[in-house]
Amino acid sequence: MNKMTEQISEVDAVISSLSEIQYDGTVPRNVRTKIELVIGTLREDSELSIKINKTLNELDTIANDTNLQSYTRTQIWNVMSLLEKL
Repeated sequence: MNKMTEQISEVDAVISSLSEIQYDGTVPRNVRTKIELVIGTLREDSELSIKINKTLNELDTIANDTNLQSYTRTQIWNVMSLLEKL
């Protein structure tokens, strides 16, 4: 598998993880809305490094939300780790 295909499948995995958080009823609505925007950013037709940087910045903001459950924060950190490897 070439690097581009591998990166696309990694991004798909990230989107899948973010979707889980987005549809979790225990996650505050404002966070779910931000997650939806992040997913939109990842689906944009732009350079991968730009999308990853935008996404990491937004996820960092979300992870610092005081209303977030600790396990949701951990899920977001896991997603950030995946993105940082790309």
